[in-house]
Amino acid sequence: MKCHQAFKIAALCLFAAISFNCYEAGAQEIPLKIPASSLGQRIEQDFGLGTISVKYYRPNTNGRKIFNGMEPYGIVWRTGANNATVITLTDTVQIEGNTLLPGAYSLFSIPGADEWTIILNKNVNQWGAYAYDEKQDLLRFKVKPLKLDSKVETLTIQFADVHLDHCLLQILWENTGINIHLTTNADNRIMANILEAMKGEKKPYYMSAVWCYNHNRNLTEALGWMQEQNKAQPQAFNVKYWLARLQLKTGDKQSAIASANEGLKLANDANNAEYIRMNKEVLHDAGVN
Repeated sequence: MKCHQAFKIAALCLFAAISFNCYEAGAQEIPLKIPASSLGQRIEQDFGLGTISVKYYRPNTNGRKIFNGMEPYGIVWRTGANNATVITLTDTVQIEGNTLLPGAYSLFSIPGADEWTIILNKNVNQWGAYAYDEKQDLLRFKVKPLKLDSKVETLTIQFADVHLDHCLLQILWENTGINIHLTTNADNRIMANILEAMKGEKKPYYMSAVWCYNHNRNLTEALGWMQEQNKAQPQAFNVKYWLARLQLKTGDKQSAIASANEGLKLANDANNAEYIRMNKEVLHDAGVN
């Protein structure tokens, strides 16, 4: 009887020990994840022949006075929260008229009532501005702050007014906005790339001609390229449309009308509403009712 009880107690102890160890092991496997109070965001914008991305953390005002309050005038600010804000380029751009080569840079700023200093620093691995070193600055320039019509609760960095060769990088928070002008000389490089590609065996007639039309570059050459594409695809309503557009733009109205009518018939046969409309627009622009 005593042996049976001792065996029973030993078994219960062993079960408890195994259960505790299993619980402990399971608890250790659960990762502790606590979101930052200022949440992170990464934005990316195609620009010229490359991309620009910004990684930053987005604090809220939470009823606080931000500029000349929580963020004093005249003091270097990380332009965000937590880690320093980082801007990364894959192609050379002009930022407020200053050349910036491809690479990653931390983005700091010095707020002011009538003028901000924007700073691009070479050290991208830093928390806040506590270890900021002016000696690591690559570039500094001045911008004028704007008063926003409505309050922005959450710090927002965004791209606006985006075109192939120019755009704005905006910093918006509380009632203050900053516009940073970015430009790039993409047209000449794209045209050089097109001309180089035309030396190859497989010539990009269609895309090159469309690009030239949209950017008013080498229109006579572009017309010739689209004519070559038309020979290769005589039943393509999209080719007829762009051929008509180039003919009209280079002053050959009658040929443009003929090409657009051919494109309209092909689009009708294919029941393609988009190119039916677009070829009709060419005819309208050529003066055909």
